[in-house]
Amino acid sequence: MARYNVCYHEKPMGFFYNNSNITSDEWDQTQLILVQVAGSICCCFIIMANAMIIAAVGTNRRFHFPFYYLLANLAASDFLAGIAYVYLMFNTGKISRELTVHGYFFRQGLLDTSLSASLTNLLVIALERYISIMNWKVHSNLTKRRVTLLIALVWGISLFMGAVPSLGWNCICSLDLCSTLAPIFSRSYLIFWSVSNLVLFLIMVGIYLRIYIYVTRKTVVLNAHTSRSIQRKRTPIKLIKTVMTVLGAFVICWTPGLVVLLMDGLNCEECKVLKFKRGLLLLAVLNSVMNPIIYSYRDEEMWTTIKNLMRCVCSGTRRQRSSRANIQRNSGRETNSSLKENNAEDSKVSTTEILTS
Repeated sequence: MARYNVCYHEKPMGFFYNNSNITSDEWDQTQLILVQVAGSICCCFIIMANAMIIAAVGTNRRFHFPFYYLLANLAASDFLAGIAYVYLMFNTGKISRELTVHGYFFRQGLLDTSLSASLTNLLVIALERYISIMNWKVHSNLTKRRVTLLIALVWGISLFMGAVPSLGWNCICSLDLCSTLAPIFSRSYLIFWSVSNLVLFLIMVGIYLRIYIYVTRKTVVLNAHTSRSIQRKRTPIKLIKTVMTVLGAFVICWTPGLVVLLMDGLNCEECKVLKFKRGLLLLAVLNSVMNPIIYSYRDEEMWTTIKNLMRCVCSGTRRQRSSRANIQRNSGRETNSSLKENNAEDSKVSTTEILTS
């Protein structure tokens, strides 16, 4: 019982890895370099692509509606995920054993916050789509103030969920309760985390099934009367398909990881959860790579706006280069002219000296 009363806040993470019997889960130096290079390329794409999505929503007035504001917030969560993956890649392997407890909490907190933000955003978007489709409208009647409050609520919940282990729900003072995948997270927290996220998955799938059934019945009724109504109301159906595609990719990429976390929380010793750790991380990165591609592929207006932004950036850099080249040319011309003037003056002086002599 004395072991439960002793806390190990000052111990490095290697102490907790050894406590969880993690000895062979270290990256080889060559593997680590390859992972860091490939992962950095993917993360740069994630950060830049989601930044373009946010800029597209901000610059195009056609996107100034609740759905697109929430979609930009979802892109912001993927933007944070890209930063979290970069930080994770350069603080893994042997370095992870040298981390302090607070450093490990910060590393995992970034990942948990980005995941919570993505999941909560998807839930809010599902509710917004449900309200708009049940009224058979392209966009809901949410005001900008309410959308701002929803976005603030999403990030408040996400930050809290990311900080829960560091606030006390951990096993630093009770080593027998530590999990395997996260050596300072208690197994009860992993059970709560995985079950709550899986329940949210089911809720969102249920909402979109309800929307799909409603849209199908409404379309059959409208088809019986006129085809113009369907043409006029195609946009909300497209928006639903976009969000359903994003949700489907999210569920496919994150459900295996949540199931493995649940197995670890239930202390399944025969499951060998460490074997799936790297593959599950790859799926998580893949999901953040897919989302901006889905936005631009499913929405022609979004893709057009992104292309225009890219052209503006390229033209801006070209203008800067041309202006620099012009400045260099002008400075070169000025120096050449000054040299010619100096040479002419020197020749005049030399001729006058010769004549006087």
